[in-house]
Amino acid sequence: MPDVHTESETRIERGVPCGQGKLLDIYRREPAGGGPAPTVLLWHGVGPDERDVLETLAVQTAGYGLTVVVPDWRSDAPDGGRAHLLGSLDFTRERATGLGGLADDAIVLAGWSRGGRSAAAIGVRPGAVGGWRPLGVVCLGAAYTRLTPVTGGSPIEDLAATGAAPVPFWLVHGTEDATVPVAASREFAALLARRGWPVRLEEQPTDHAGVIGTEYDPSARRCVPATGGPAVAAGRLSARMIAEAAGATGVPGATRAPGAGQEPSG
Repeated sequence: MPDVHTESETRIERGVPCGQGKLLDIYRREPAGGGPAPTVLLWHGVGPDERDVLETLAVQTAGYGLTVVVPDWRSDAPDGGRAHLLGSLDFTRERATGLGGLADDAIVLAGWSRGGRSAAAIGVRPGAVGGWRPLGVVCLGAAYTRLTPVTGGSPIEDLAATGAAPVPFWLVHGTEDATVPVAASREFAALLARRGWPVRLEEQPTDHAGVIGTEYDPSARRCVPATGGPAVAAGRLSARMIAEAAGATGVPGATRAPGAGQEPSG
């Protein structure tokens, strides 16, 4: 039985079964109101079953009036996590109307690190998911030249080969990231722009964990919520970028999509 409780103004439904033996959490603003809105599917990084690491970001994103779905998945599974990732996408698509109130073409696909890489690959190679297109794609601290389990190729390879119509991308990367250097997002943003895909790149003075509003705790061997410094601001910016991708109201200066072929900022 899923555990439902409210933290401040966010209602969190924890431990919802989503197939493949995995669980997910659903974040909603309380009170709901505001009418239908896009749903966000947010994937964590390489650490197995670490959906809790994204709680700070999910709460902040839900604060814009969005429903945020955060599933577990395991990169150490025999298929690299492919079935887990695609299973959570199927779950979200099948329930989109009940989650955010809109159809499955109003889902923002977002992810951090390896989760962001898989989101990018699906964004540029829709054939891997039966032709489905997200409303927008948000990638946080991701690498784009490495292979993904969802397509078998890298996002850069998939982009070079795609004939799909563009969908808008938002990228956020820390300039102090020693795990995935910021050059990765700069390269991918430039390639998207050259091919006429709407893209916005935001760079923040933080590290790999900081772009989701966390810091790495060596004793716990996992990321924990940041309590100060650039990581707090970077996490808030990432939530804002996800909200912009969803076209959420209440985001100052928000637009539905970055301009086609827009030069990356940062």
